[in-house]
Amino acid sequence: MQSVTRLAGILAAALMLLAPALWNGFPLLQYDTGGYFVRWHEGTLEESRSTVYGLFLNLLSWPDFWPVVAVQTLVTVWIVALVLRSHGLGGRALILPITIAALSVLTALPWLTSQLITDILAGLAVLALYLVVARAGTLMAWERVALMAFIAFAAATHNATLAVLMLLVAAGLVIALFDRATVPLAGVGRGALALALGAALLVATNYVVARKLAWTPGGIALMFGRMLNEGIAQRFLTERCPDPRFKLCDHISELPNDADVFFWGESVFDRLGRFKGMNAEMRTIVLESFAAYPWLQIKGAVIATARQLVMVATGYGVNTEVWHTYGMIETFAPQMLPAMNAAHQQHRDLNFGTINRLHVPAAYLAMLLLIGLIALAPRHDRIAHLRPLAITVALALLANAFVCGALSNPHDRYGARMVWLAVLTLVLCPWPVAPSSGSGMKVTPAGIRRRQHI
Repeated sequence: MQSVTRLAGILAAALMLLAPALWNGFPLLQYDTGGYFVRWHEGTLEESRSTVYGLFLNLLSWPDFWPVVAVQTLVTVWIVALVLRSHGLGGRALILPITIAALSVLTALPWLTSQLITDILAGLAVLALYLVVARAGTLMAWERVALMAFIAFAAATHNATLAVLMLLVAAGLVIALFDRATVPLAGVGRGALALALGAALLVATNYVVARKLAWTPGGIALMFGRMLNEGIAQRFLTERCPDPRFKLCDHISELPNDADVFFWGESVFDRLGRFKGMNAEMRTIVLESFAAYPWLQIKGAVIATARQLVMVATGYGVNTEVWHTYGMIETFAPQMLPAMNAAHQQHRDLNFGTINRLHVPAAYLAMLLLIGLIALAPRHDRIAHLRPLAITVALALLANAFVCGALSNPHDRYGARMVWLAVLTLVLCPWPVAPSSGSGMKVTPAGIRRRQHI
């Protein structure tokens, strides 16, 4: 009977996470979806469009991309269940669906699992890294291996995800040097190995697609967008032009103060060859401007990081124009057109205004309470076991804000894909830790001891 109840809970959790896609009648598309999907059809590399996630989309494209969102949903349920179990909360079948229900109401989580985009993998990779680094003793051997494989896959799907995970592994190494009971060096080694495998996977996949050993393009040139927002790029060019190295010297007056307009609108960027024609020039401007205006760059990076921390609204990139994705599906998967065109998204039936009246305050409150949890946990046995998770999530939020804000350009989408972790951590607080779990762990009020045989 308990097995039936547990299976029913898993099914209920999965259906909640699939609800947006089921309501839509088609997996939710995002502006960037088409760029990932066509990498294997065009045989080229494109800025910030991982061939690894592109392969994932292509392998699971039939029928109508439903296997993609099904896998994303099941992996989400699995990893959240492992987190619950690792904290002694896996013995009661109802905790998982209740937790998923709370996340489905208060956060963007079901919208992330229902989208054809890498965003869901970012937060899940943080949880997976936490488990293999700090809670490996609560896992079976195959679970550790599977989680490491997932981390490698997630890291290979987006440069920002890889960067956040690298910063977390670095932080784990620092903590391990002072407190190996909390973060064992072996755990840090597992995390580092998973990231190395992810890097190798990306390079190998890029070679299969484009027949050259290369990293996914993008990187430092994307910081040019933040510099446009802050006026640094315009100042740099004004003070140095004319300069034969910079094609933008002839177009200073046309440079917008909005990176989105520059990269994705009808701007001089298009006329000068987009990323292929401008990557080298933007990279040079970024590097030389750091030398020219170090304090201005530091100030801009701090402000952008702070802005990214509070940009957490759900829905960015889903309820906007996704014409490129429509075109790519029409060209390379025309059999999907009837279902795609019939979906609510394509009829502009999506409105995130009401949703964000709840999601945004919930995110702010969760981030604030996360600080309180970290501070108060050592003095309260009931929540002490959650302190390592809370610290991990707090570091992940800061790392994500720095990577996506200071090194790129702040967006609500980047915040929403990570802030649900803070809500998850807070949702676990009211549950009392079970005296024992069904997985062989011994639980104390202060936390969970490792299995003796591992």
